Amino acid sequence: MQGDVEEARYREFPAPEGTGLACLWSHRHPGGAAGPFVQRVVPDGCVDLIWWGRSAEITVAGPDTGPAPARLEPGERLVAVRFRPGAAPPVLGVPADAVRDARPALRELWGDAASRLGEAMAAAADPHALLVEAVRARSAGPPDPLVPALLAGLEAGPVRAVAGALGVSERQLRRRAHAAFGYGPKTLQRVLRFQRALGMARSGVPLAEVAYAAGYADQAHLANEVRALAGAPIRTLL
Repeated sequence: MQGDVEEARYREFPAPEGTGLACLWSHRHPGGAAGPFVQRVVPDGCVDLIWWGRSAEITVAGPDTGPAPARLEPGERLVAVRFRPGAAPPVLGVPADAVRDARPALRELWGDAASRLGEAMAAAADPHALLVEAVRARSAGPPDPLVPALLAGLEAGPVRAVAGALGVSERQLRRRAHAAFGYGPKTLQRVLRFQRALGMARSGVPLAEVAYAAGYADQAHLANEVRALAGAPIRTLL
């Protein structure tokens, strides 16, 4: 059952500097007669850590290659952080492709420390602060230094040109992209272009102009890519 939009309250908050986080967010289903709320999660190149209030369990939302429905039961509360693309592996302790298209419990990666964190968040006045503190404490170092240049390059050019500009082979580029982002450079390029197009469409740009500006061959190409990545027409997402 698709819940009423007014029943699901999603909010984003700025992330502290130096954490590798894109944002903090929360999502609450206040309950009532609307029943469960199903949110369509679409690929964005990011990894999230999500605390589920009813169970006090923390899950990892790995980088997605397609739509992933998230079901919130009445009364459920989520508290989460979202990593910038490529920033999660040093904190998770595994390469991003180990959690691609998956939702494992964080305790599978962090052991009992994740369970203790989830229980502490249940009792905390500011559970976001505890989750951010854990992210800082668990970081094993900065992400792959190739990440910023790789992201910038794939926004503008083909994979072969990006590899040449960065002075690595295409094979090395694929290996490092899988470890940092969860998938290869061509898939990452598709996801970045999709998110760019979605952002423009949400701001009111006509779809024909969106297709051209985002780098699609035409509007039909845009429509096919959106269906492939999000499982729905772009007007449904909007």
